[in-house]
Amino acid sequence: MGDIVGAAIVSHVPTIVMPEVIRLELNEGRDFSLVEGLHRMRREQLDALEPDTVVVFDTHWFTTFEHVVSAHERRHGLFTSDELPRGMAAVPYDLNGDPELADAIASVAAGRDDTWVHASRDPYLGIHYPTVNLLPFLQRDERWVSVSICQTATADDFLVLGEVIAEAVAGLDRRVVLLGSGGLSHRFWPLRELRQHESGDPRHIVSPEARAFDEALLARWERGDHAAVLADLPAYRLHAPEGHFGHYVALVGALGGAACTAPGTKYSEYESAAGTGQVHVWFGRPEGGWTA
Repeated sequence: MGDIVGAAIVSHVPTIVMPEVIRLELNEGRDFSLVEGLHRMRREQLDALEPDTVVVFDTHWFTTFEHVVSAHERRHGLFTSDELPRGMAAVPYDLNGDPELADAIASVAAGRDDTWVHASRDPYLGIHYPTVNLLPFLQRDERWVSVSICQTATADDFLVLGEVIAEAVAGLDRRVVLLGSGGLSHRFWPLRELRQHESGDPRHIVSPEARAFDEALLARWERGDHAAVLADLPAYRLHAPEGHFGHYVALVGALGGAACTAPGTKYSEYESAAGTGQVHVWFGRPEGGWTA
């Protein structure tokens, strides 16, 4: 029987893969805590848990008619970001996939009438930097699977997707870590102002209201109060959480939804990226289970 052994919300911002000299220049002489935070998460969590498969909810991979899961034996090549080719160009990536798990997720979904999942092996299917940017920090020998964010999905749809993934994992011999790769509040400064706000200091978050909501959410995560976070999603949408916050909602759906009580541990400071809220938070399973 398979098991979800750990989960995290992780930031994938382009600055983490830029050369250190550029990071220091952008951040007033200090490195972004997001960089060391990923290295520390690997050392302290993934190395200890030894997962077979890492599942990434990728907030730049938008689909419309269904959730899509990468089902390739292997994905490899060079990645250039169409959003920021100046900072992410011809980046090599090489990931072993988990087609058995991807097919199991699609199969569980096919047995329901409230969700749709397509497991894609198409060799030309694109990859996105919320997956690629994590690899220098977190990748070892695990299998890696990416999951799309369906742009027509509601919060309830993402919760169902999480339930489907949990059922699929339980039916296989797998130790799985879930990564919600995306930010918190996600509005940018206008182009003519943006270069004045590239520091990670939270004073550069695009509005005091967005910062306050992010910080309240982080406090709830640290207490393991996922029910309150889910209940407040309609209000949080006013601050445009990245990917409709699907990366978090699907992740917590796999851990029991509103019944999940897993406390969060920050693996970075709360930082700004061009006005958006960014952080790494690891959710460890309580001794009695995710919903203890």
